[in-house]
Amino acid sequence: MDLRWLILYLASVGWVSAAGNCSYRALIEHLGLDSNDIQMTSLRPVHNWTTPTTVFMNLLVTSITEVDEKAQSISTQITVILGWLNEFTAWNPDDFCGITFSSIKKDMIWTPDINIVESIKTEFATSESQYVQLRNQGFVLTYSTLSVTMACKMNLHSFPFDVQSCKFTIQSPILLRKELMIFPFSDASFLTLSSKKAFQTQGEWELLNINISKDITSPLQEEQDQLIYTITIKRRPLLYVINFLMPVLYFLVMDLASFFIDSSGGEKLSFKVTLLLAISVLLLLLKDMLPSTASDIPLVGTYCVVIFTLMAISVLETIFVNFLMAKGNHTVSVRPVESTSALSDTVMDTKGPSDSVADSNEEWPSTLNVLKQILMEFQAAAHQNQQKRKPLSWTRVATIIDVIFFILYLTTVIVFLVLLSKAWFP
Repeated sequence: MDLRWLILYLASVGWVSAAGNCSYRALIEHLGLDSNDIQMTSLRPVHNWTTPTTVFMNLLVTSITEVDEKAQSISTQITVILGWLNEFTAWNPDDFCGITFSSIKKDMIWTPDINIVESIKTEFATSESQYVQLRNQGFVLTYSTLSVTMACKMNLHSFPFDVQSCKFTIQSPILLRKELMIFPFSDASFLTLSSKKAFQTQGEWELLNINISKDITSPLQEEQDQLIYTITIKRRPLLYVINFLMPVLYFLVMDLASFFIDSSGGEKLSFKVTLLLAISVLLLLLKDMLPSTASDIPLVGTYCVVIFTLMAISVLETIFVNFLMAKGNHTVSVRPVESTSALSDTVMDTKGPSDSVADSNEEWPSTLNVLKQILMEFQAAAHQNQQKRKPLSWTRVATIIDVIFFILYLTTVIVFLVLLSKAWFP
């Protein structure tokens, strides 16, 4: 009986010992993370200081919240996955009942000091995670979701049909390349596909792709490793097309159609002036849509300036044509009175000499008097027709100018729109 009790006692002690090794507490105590060891919390986790710590990283873009063209900045939400090898946290899973991973607080272990160079403002999108994950091979993983506002140099020449590229430059502010090296976890195609699947917003901007490149910088005359993520985004221009580009184009088409309005009255000029005032108000109301840039004038600015200038020239041409038409109408109303009086004077003059001739030469045949009468009346009629044709020349000149200007105006508009379309959509 004593032997059986001894065997049972030994078996129970062994079971308790095995159960103790199956707990996370035993694992933490085995790794030495239960004490504030400076080697575990503050120093690079390598046995030999000449061995660089290799950090692997993934960066996923989950949303684009704001793009400020005037401030040249972009606000995004990103998910950063970091992993590195800690030479002091490896263990054999068989010694701990098959435990292959464990979560511990960040302040219990060393974490790499890296940041985004272009960042203007960085904060956690949600509450900051206080834990990292340990793997039995000594690999450490951490996940962070950040809201980042960063500087981004934008080329707004093709606004609003533009494509922008912004860089996320990842590097350590103090650790040198021989101490810390950064590499990507996944390739660019995987990151692009994963980011598009995780994209949470369908706003003004569309994510096209993410590219990855490596670089080395030497700000302290010592090489530092950099990992550069370049995100390419494309603007959805529907809002600007509907609210801005199409109304301006409609005003231009209406200005072209106004050439078919009769120029004899003042309706054509008043219509054109109304169009010019309308486009002025539109440009004033939508001025906040136009980005300001010091390097190059956006094509949308050229679009507005040229159309506004063409409509202003059209108004000036209409004023000039109306001036010629008014001058022609004034001459027509005055000259017939002068011609009638001239004709009566001419008839009286013709009657005077013919009567005197008849009185002094009564013997002349009556046929000669009739021929003279016909000749004088024919000359008076020819003079009157010439006086009537002169005032009509101003109206004819105004009509010719209007037709020629319309042809040139239409040609200029077509050529301008074609060239602008090729520049916007090369």
